[in-house]
Amino acid sequence: MTTNTTATGISNGRKWGTLAIGCLAALMLTIDMGALHLAIPGLINDLDPSSTQLLWIADGYGFALAGLLVTMGWLGDRIGRKRLLLAGTAAFSVASVLTAYATTPEMLIAARALLGVAGATIMPSTLSLIRNVFTDPKERTAAVGIWSGVSGAGVGLGPILGGLMLDHFWWGSVFLVNLPIMAVLFVAGLIVLPESRNPRPGRLDVPSVPLSIVGILGLVYAVKEAAHGGVAQNSVLVSALIGAVALTLFVVRQTRVEEPLIDVRLFRERAFAGAITANAFAMFALVAQSLIFAQYFQFVLGWSPLKSGLAGLPGAVAAMTGGALAAGLITKLGRGRTIGLGLAVSAAGFTLYTLTGTASNYPTLVAAMLPVGFGMGMAMTVTADMVLAAVPKERAGAASAISETATELGGALGMAVLGSVLNSAYRGNLELPAGVPAESADGAKDSLGGAVVGAAHLPGDLAGRVVDAAQHAFVGGMHVAALVSAGLALLTAVAATYALRGVPATIEENDADEADTAQEVALVA
Repeated sequence: MTTNTTATGISNGRKWGTLAIGCLAALMLTIDMGALHLAIPGLINDLDPSSTQLLWIADGYGFALAGLLVTMGWLGDRIGRKRLLLAGTAAFSVASVLTAYATTPEMLIAARALLGVAGATIMPSTLSLIRNVFTDPKERTAAVGIWSGVSGAGVGLGPILGGLMLDHFWWGSVFLVNLPIMAVLFVAGLIVLPESRNPRPGRLDVPSVPLSIVGILGLVYAVKEAAHGGVAQNSVLVSALIGAVALTLFVVRQTRVEEPLIDVRLFRERAFAGAITANAFAMFALVAQSLIFAQYFQFVLGWSPLKSGLAGLPGAVAAMTGGALAAGLITKLGRGRTIGLGLAVSAAGFTLYTLTGTASNYPTLVAAMLPVGFGMGMAMTVTADMVLAAVPKERAGAASAISETATELGGALGMAVLGSVLNSAYRGNLELPAGVPAESADGAKDSLGGAVVGAAHLPGDLAGRVVDAAQHAFVGGMHVAALVSAGLALLTAVAATYALRGVPATIEENDADEADTAQEVALVA
């Protein structure tokens, strides 16, 4: 072996090239989500989706991604992670075209779900490939940290890139940006990436896949319908029952089958469960706030898509700063207290959002964004390490898969729950002026976007009063959603501080040695 190769025989250039490809893939997935939020006002004008359809457009991608991450991770182990990633980039490109040129809300929802399926093939493959070429524990930790940081940067870059496109083109253009990037990923991956697979991945437990998907979607559908028309609807009760039964059967099955999709026994560890919960909540709050403020910036403040994207940049920078400073705080406060502090700081920031109104006051927004971003960045950095630190080394792979799924699911649930909270509060606060035609009133009651679109057909003075009423109602709903986020952040801070109190500041080595790795994973350079 030379100094230019790793213990697995992979050259250093190819090793770092693998990391670069993995980072670019992760960046693309997060950019795609952020860009969608800014495109929502434009697609509302063109497709006129209902508020429930709008939520499905926003979170359909995340649910498909979260529901299939573990299954696709298993598939990559069997057929090869490089092969799965390349197939995923091709599928993501096709789905991006379908999304960009969708002509109905239903078509857009389906296209977004296909994007989520393709994304589920890409995300676990990137981490698996990175972990297998970086055999040195310290290098591997650094590589995964770089991957996580670049992925997080996409949250801030997505709105900016989307704003640049939307200032010149129609809403669907934000999805066509994926095509050249996916082409680069495909060609570079074909040349640079080594193939890796597990020679003994075990059999796929087929019934577990639909049970997990039906369980998640059933409960989320119930939340949406309850927010839209009340809890006492047959559709709410039936979907909630189906979701609860499916998830119960899923959990029971995971404890009995030889090769479970998720090792639920890991949740018996307080430290593991606390880290997973904190990480999922961070995405729960951040993704939902991105969706809410994309509408606030454009429909209430009247800013352009580009200005709206740039407006959220301080929060992204603060998140990266919080992540960078987290390591130093761990040695002084411990892991549990550092996570608790981060979530408490973010709770203060969420509370400051209640100082915003229908008039532009950007300094107030920045004052809220900075603690939210800083605190969440700090907490998510620590929990990423904690997930691996809280379980035995032989179960680190399963722990990582659960963490990734929980993170995506947390973001998707944030869309559904906080979006539904906002919509419910919006309708409760909306007071339309007299003389509004029934069609325009129905649109205004459905969503802020519906109010803006419907007002375009009304006389000037009446249109202004309808839009003003809708904007005030939306801001009121936004304040309620922010307070819900603040309350959950404080509760999670207390829970995480308690659950993680006994975990040492220094993480013990969890990786298998090279001999064990050689037995478990076959690398084809």
